[in-house]
Amino acid sequence: MRKHLIAMAAAAGLLLSACQRQAENLVEVTGHLFVFNYRVASATYLLTLKKTGPIPDGSVIIAEFENPEGGDPLVLTQKIYPIDDKIALQSEKLHCVRKDRPYFVSVRLVDKDGKVLQELKTQFRSDLDQTVLPSKPLVVGALYDKNPEVFKPDGSVDFSNTDKCPA
Repeated sequence: MRKHLIAMAAAAGLLLSACQRQAENLVEVTGHLFVFNYRVASATYLLTLKKTGPIPDGSVIIAEFENPEGGDPLVLTQKIYPIDDKIALQSEKLHCVRKDRPYFVSVRLVDKDGKVLQELKTQFRSDLDQTVLPSKPLVVGALYDKNPEVFKPDGSVDFSNTDKCPA
């Protein structure tokens, strides 16, 4: 009888710890990459998350992306909607992304009262240098007209990248 009670208590403890662990992980990282858009000469971070538990209404995600240029991190705050099962976080435009260098991001899920519900950390690594992008967008306007600063009237083309990046 005593062995039976000990086994039941152990099983209950395992079940309760599993429930607690599930509640702590409300989102998980499903993808992270750099997006290089040569048409508009931009690079951004893109981080995707999946909901793994119920998130209270009014919650936000605060992501702090390492700034490839150095200095303060790039901070993105995004509201979470109950209908969203997947969450995509895209940074502002980046400069000076280097191939094979790790870039770190920290993510906090915060409820409407400012209480931190979950924290995540991950890293990005690009397989390209940002120098593959031109300094100026290749197209301008809603109709994607050729940018006259890149495609010159005399027929020459200037794809040069003039970003000044720290070593």
